[in-house]
Amino acid sequence: MPNTITPMARGLRERKKLKTRESIQREAMRLFQMQGYEETTIEQIAAAVEISPSTFFNYFPNKEDVVLYDAYDPVVASLLSERPATEPLSIAMRRVLEAMGGVFDRDHEIILARGRLWFEVPALRARLWEELEKAQAFISGLIAERYGRDADDFELRITVMIVVMTSMEAMREWVRHDGKGSFVAMVNRALDLVDAGARLDQITSPPARA
Repeated sequence: MPNTITPMARGLRERKKLKTRESIQREAMRLFQMQGYEETTIEQIAAAVEISPSTFFNYFPNKEDVVLYDAYDPVVASLLSERPATEPLSIAMRRVLEAMGGVFDRDHEIILARGRLWFEVPALRARLWEELEKAQAFISGLIAERYGRDADDFELRITVMIVVMTSMEAMREWVRHDGKGSFVAMVNRALDLVDAGARLDQITSPPARA
C-alpha cells in the first residue's frame, strides 16, 4: 500500500516547519542585537531554539538568510488575491499594505532589527540587489496572474521595480529614524511621491541664504 500523506497531515507539517523557521529567525535576531551579528554563531542560534546545528541548515543555508527571510510573502499573495479583480493596481497595493499594518505593528522590533542589519552589515548589503530582484519577480508574478499580463512584460517589470525600490527607500528612512512612527505610513508617503510624478527637473538646489 503506497505511503500517502493526507492534506491535513501535510498542512500540519508545513505549519510546524514555518513555526520552527520563525523561531530560528526570532532567536537569531535576539542574539544579533544582544551580542552582534558577526559575534553570533550558528551553534548559538541552534542552541537558543533547542535544535542541532544540522537541523538549522535544514531551514537556512547561512546566517545571512536568517536575516533576509521574509515570512510575509504568502500573506501578501493571499491579501492581493482577495481584492476585487476590477480594482486598479495602485489601490489594490495600498489596501494590501493597510491590511498588513497590524502584522507590521506586531513585528515592529524584529522588522526594525532586520532593517538595521540589511543596511549595516556588508555581507547583507551585498545581497540586497539579489533580494530586490527576487521581490520584483514575486510581485510581478502576482500582478501578472491577477491582471492577465505577462510577468516578463517590460512595463510591468518597470512598474513593479518602482514599487520595490520605493518600499526599500521607505524602509531605509524608517530605520534611519529608529522605527519611529508607522512603517506603513512611511511606505504610503513614498508611494505618494511616486503617484505625484516625481521628476528629475523638480530636484533643484535649495535657495541661497540671504
